[in-house]
Amino acid sequence: MNSYLVIGAGRQGCAAGYDMARWGDASEVIVADLQFETAQRAARRINTLLGREIAYPLEMDVRNEIAVRSALAGKTACLSAVPYFYNLPLTKLAVEANVNYCDLGGNTDIARQQHQLDNEARVRGVSVIPNCGQVPGMGTTLIVYAMGLLNEVLDVYMWDGGLPQHPKPPFNYLLTFHIAGLTNEYAEAAVFLRDWKITQVEPITEVETVEFPPPIGKLEAFVTGGGLDTMPWTFEGKLRTLQNLTLRYPGHYEKLRAYYELGLWELKPIRVGNVEVVPRDVFHALFEPKVADPTQKDLIIIRVRAVGKKDNKAAEAWVEVIDYFDEQTGFTAMERGTGWSAAIVAEMMARGETPRGAGGVEKMVPAAPFVQALAKRGIEVKSEIRYV
Repeated sequence: MNSYLVIGAGRQGCAAGYDMARWGDASEVIVADLQFETAQRAARRINTLLGREIAYPLEMDVRNEIAVRSALAGKTACLSAVPYFYNLPLTKLAVEANVNYCDLGGNTDIARQQHQLDNEARVRGVSVIPNCGQVPGMGTTLIVYAMGLLNEVLDVYMWDGGLPQHPKPPFNYLLTFHIAGLTNEYAEAAVFLRDWKITQVEPITEVETVEFPPPIGKLEAFVTGGGLDTMPWTFEGKLRTLQNLTLRYPGHYEKLRAYYELGLWELKPIRVGNVEVVPRDVFHALFEPKVADPTQKDLIIIRVRAVGKKDNKAAEAWVEVIDYFDEQTGFTAMERGTGWSAAIVAEMMARGETPRGAGGVEKMVPAAPFVQALAKRGIEVKSEIRYV
C-alpha cells in the first residue's frame, strides 16, 4: 500500500487526492494546505465520495521546511498543487526525504532546474517529474503516444484548451485553475521547434481557426507560453516542427491581444498617482471575478497531429481528448484533466513504473499505460492513422 502527500488542497489538489485514494493502492492520502479549513473540506469530500476514511487534512505552510520535512516522512509519493514558484524547494526536500515527487508545474525554467536533481534522485531511488497537469502533462504524454503510432515523425502540432460548455459574453471563458498560472501562459514567450531548432515565439500571436465536432464548432487557436515544457530541448534536431496553440471561443483572442499590448500582464510596478501597483495584480483583481463562475460547467480539449510515415507511406497520427464536467463526482473537466493526470503520474511513481531520476514527462511517463489509466477513469483518448 502507498502513502501519498498532496500539497495544496484546492481544486486540483482535491481532485488528485481523490484519484490517489480511489486508484492509487493508497493506505492514506494526506491533503495539506496553509488554510486548515481548505484541507478539511478536501479530505471530507474525498472520504464522502469514497465512503471511507482514507484522506486526512493537515495544516502546513510550504515555506516552513521543518513542517514540510515532517509531512514528507514515510510517504511513497508527493504531489505539489501549489503555485509553481514553490516547486523547486519542495522538490529538493522530497528528494532528501527519499519520496517520489511530481507537480502541476507552470514554469519551464523552474522545471529545468528540477531536472538537475537527476543524479541525486537516481541515487536515492526516486522519480522527480515536474509539469504533470493537463498541458503540459497529459498533452505531453499524448504527443509521445501519437508519435509512437508512426514509424517516422517530422512534425507535431497540438491544440488544447479549457472552456465553458455554455460561453457567456463578453469573455466567453471560464477560469477553472489558479489565475497566476493563466496569466503566466499568456505573458511568456512560447518555445517551439521550427526548422529543427529551438525558436522563441511571441505570445498571443499566430491566430488561426480550428473546427471541432458539434456542439463545440469553430474555435480560435493562438500562441501561449509553457505548453510544451521541456519537449523542445528533448526533441531538438529530431523533429522539424513542434508547437502547441491554445484554444478559445471566437473573439477572445482580440481582447487578450489588447491586454498584452497595454502591458496589463507586466510584473514591474508602475506608479499610479501616489501608489505603486503591479499591472498583473490589477488584471488579476479585475479579470478573475468576471470569469470565475462555480455554477458553470466546463470541457477540455487536447488534439495532437503527428506528421510522418507509417509502413513507408506518408501518414498522420491524430489523437484527441474531449472531456466534460463529471456529473457523478462533481469534478470539473479541468480537475479531471489536471488533478487526475498528475495523480496518475504519482501513482505510477509509487508503483515503480517510472524511471528513477529527474526529467520531463516526455522521458519519464510511459505513454500507453498512461492512456490506459485515462480510459479506466472514463477519459476517452481517440486515435486515428490517416494515410496522405
